[in-house]
Amino acid sequence: MALAEAPAPDRDAMYPRLHQVVGRTRETADTVTLALEPVSGEPADFGAGQFNMVYAFGVGEVPISIAGDPTASGPVLHTIRSVGAVTAALCALRVGQTVGIRGPYGTGWDVALAVTHDIVFVAGGIGLAPLRPALLEVLANRERFGQVAILAGARSPEAVLYGRQLRAWRSRFDVDVDVTVDYAGDAWRGHVGVVTKLIPRAPFDPNHAIALVCGPELMMRYSADALVARGLPAANIRLSLERNMRCGIARCGHCQLGPALLCRDGPVFTYEQMADLLTVQEL
Repeated sequence: MALAEAPAPDRDAMYPRLHQVVGRTRETADTVTLALEPVSGEPADFGAGQFNMVYAFGVGEVPISIAGDPTASGPVLHTIRSVGAVTAALCALRVGQTVGIRGPYGTGWDVALAVTHDIVFVAGGIGLAPLRPALLEVLANRERFGQVAILAGARSPEAVLYGRQLRAWRSRFDVDVDVTVDYAGDAWRGHVGVVTKLIPRAPFDPNHAIALVCGPELMMRYSADALVARGLPAANIRLSLERNMRCGIARCGHCQLGPALLCRDGPVFTYEQMADLLTVQEL
């Protein structure tokens, strides 16, 4: 199966395309996955790591990473956590209701560049959603990669995203899955602590590996530093930065980080590109 390549976004697409909710899955108490199909035409092709601008009619628009499989056809999947007015409205949608979609936009994880390498996925909170397309792409072409490690962190056992799928991946003999939580009750039998604690013992060769990292910005910075301490070059560590995006097409300037506009030049960057900027509090 050919690896997916991120298509060039249509920068002139200013108007949202109408999509209908055809499926809805409750992931956690505050997170749902919506399956969306265009009212007319076919879903747009996308690359792992790209995002859409999703519009809740009468409320507003937010950037949401695409969480589906770039190697498969079918509805567009978005995993959304309710953290504000727009995301709350999106999470409340039911099958048959509609949203607007612009995109896909942005850079991708470029999974093809990791062929023959070990690959490490480091996710914090809802960060597993933007990573999921890249992981599915790797698993669809498993023989072309070295060791595959998934390191996932969450606030609590109840907040672990894609729990059923993580258990399915853990049952495979060719994938290593480690999950940790910040807080846990007596019933939890897994790791307790921040996700960075999983990095020192993760099964990968730092001289021949690529790491894909997504989650809260502070978590990504500490994870990247832990990967560098393990011996992984900063150029081989990729982060997804989606903060402050509003237009998605590099016109409003809200997502500027130093010389970069995250919606146009990202959201995926190497740690080598962003390490210095991420430590400047004023940015």
